[in-house]
Amino acid sequence: MSLNLLDFDAEGLTAWFAQEGEKPFRARQVLRWMHQFGRDDFDAMTDIAKSLREKLKGKAVVAPPPLMSDKRSDDGTRKFLFDVGSGNAVETVFIPEDDRGTLCVSTQAGCALDCAFCSTGKQGFNRNLTTAEIIGQVWQANRVLGATPKDERIISNVVLMGMGEPLANFANVVPALRLMLDDNAYGLSRRRVTVSTSGIMPAIDRLGDTVPVALAVSLHAPDDALRDRLVPLNRKYPLAELMAACRRYLDKSPRDFITFEYVMLDGINDSDAHARALLALVRQVPAKFNLIPFNPFPRTEFRRSRPERIRRFQEILLDAGYVTTQRKTRGDDIDAACGQLAGQVRDKSRRTIPLTQQGAMA
Repeated sequence: MSLNLLDFDAEGLTAWFAQEGEKPFRARQVLRWMHQFGRDDFDAMTDIAKSLREKLKGKAVVAPPPLMSDKRSDDGTRKFLFDVGSGNAVETVFIPEDDRGTLCVSTQAGCALDCAFCSTGKQGFNRNLTTAEIIGQVWQANRVLGATPKDERIISNVVLMGMGEPLANFANVVPALRLMLDDNAYGLSRRRVTVSTSGIMPAIDRLGDTVPVALAVSLHAPDDALRDRLVPLNRKYPLAELMAACRRYLDKSPRDFITFEYVMLDGINDSDAHARALLALVRQVPAKFNLIPFNPFPRTEFRRSRPERIRRFQEILLDAGYVTTQRKTRGDDIDAACGQLAGQVRDKSRRTIPLTQQGAMA
């Protein structure tokens, strides 16, 4: 079976070339052809010796996940559906703005965390994506969007906020992050790559030690009782431990704050008292808040907070001196808004797969 070179970061690809008797600079050449020029044909890598190209054709491939569909929202948002095999497909969203282009990338086929307000979790969990399937979403999006090395970067920011919990797939996410940052691949700043987590505390520490990028934490509640209901992972890693992990992460983070994401649920977590409790919770963690209007999906029990309630909640946080933004609802006409990504998942979890078996501690 041919090796998929998209599975390798620079270190891994260099090691494989050394095993094949090739010099390290060959790995850098191939990285540039794959990721900067979007080439999947070894014959197109024209500055590589023909003998090496023939060897590569016999032993390796450049195989991103196939693109199944490309939907365009009225607001310019694009939602891509990628085939990851065995009846599973994952969604990736590109959000264009005046000063940036953000790609929201998936890391698992489904999600086992079963957050109460998220449609992805309601589909269950099938498996972790490989590094090739994660970075392949960036590779394919660049190609579809028409990016070239000579143009200004179309994708300027990447957020691992799509389907799945990134830190439950640590072993495959880390090489993908390294490729996003590598000057021979995508060359993004650590400040422009964000990992969003529901709060797998040991993996937050490992990320800080391994490849610290911007960190966003899906918080959604200011106390353990409510968060246990909304984010079941909280029963394993409660808020006091999560806040301590966030403080440790800031010692290595490229930003001087943690972004806390907070979905606004009518009558559930959106009162003035909730806002004040939230301020008390994060008082020792430099923070920015991102308030997310809930995006409904079929058979959900929740409703979006009223606009005036969201504004009041935001005012309380702003008056306390915290940068607080309200996420624009983008792509909701194509179900591409936050919490709506569902793709196609053949559920294997039955809601019983322990986190350690998913790779959280790998």
